[in-house]
Amino acid sequence: MTTMDWQDVWIAIPAFNEERTIRALAQGALQQCPRVIVVDDGSTDGTAAAVQDLPVSLLRHDVNLGKAASLRTAFAFALERGARCVIAFDGDGQHDPEDAPALLAAWTGAPERIVIGSRLHDRSQFPPARYRANRFACFWISWAAGHPIADSQSGYRVYPREVMRIALGPRVHGTRFTFESEILIEAAQQGHPTLAVAIPGRYPADARPSHFRPVADITKIVIMVGGRLLRRGMAPLALWRSLGPAPVLPGRTLPGPASR
Repeated sequence: MTTMDWQDVWIAIPAFNEERTIRALAQGALQQCPRVIVVDDGSTDGTAAAVQDLPVSLLRHDVNLGKAASLRTAFAFALERGARCVIAFDGDGQHDPEDAPALLAAWTGAPERIVIGSRLHDRSQFPPARYRANRFACFWISWAAGHPIADSQSGYRVYPREVMRIALGPRVHGTRFTFESEILIEAAQQGHPTLAVAIPGRYPADARPSHFRPVADITKIVIMVGGRLLRRGMAPLALWRSLGPAPVLPGRTLPGPASR
């Protein structure tokens, strides 16, 4: 990647009680891109203090508002500063900043698309309950979006400028984890389908337990998707278009035995 490739690109990291992982992630992000946003979503630990001395844009919510609000805060901030796209990843250590160049390269070749870092190919590293829940969600969200989506629950994404504007607009109502699914559907309906790049599944031993609740959150996502489908007469053509395999571009090559 060249410096020009990163012009007007921002990295955004939503963070809620991530004091154990956020500093290393922010430092890794800064090694890729000089424009890094950390959104401290009402943390009650030392999340903000852990990055206070780093050259990041630290944005703070007084209370915990959820991941959707953190992403919207980051999008608004980046758009005000002329961002072409935002690369978002989670603050719990499950996403490696070193995968960002591969996602950005894929987006550069298809700038109208949302690029997703897909982990579902790496099943050996995926907790079984999370894998099954994610596959279930992928079926429904792909149906509503009208094209196969490789990993609808991955938060490692490149959001183009136009998609960020859609996310901040009146047609996306999702809160917390529902937002990331709804934006895939609404963006696809407005001409912004997804593209996937393979990334490793990572579950660091020192990370805090996930805020994602497989049963409760997937249920909320399916209810949201079902409502959208009912309003469109169940969209049978979209179902047909969603049933093929989702293409996944190769990501970076991992060294040694970790390579897959």
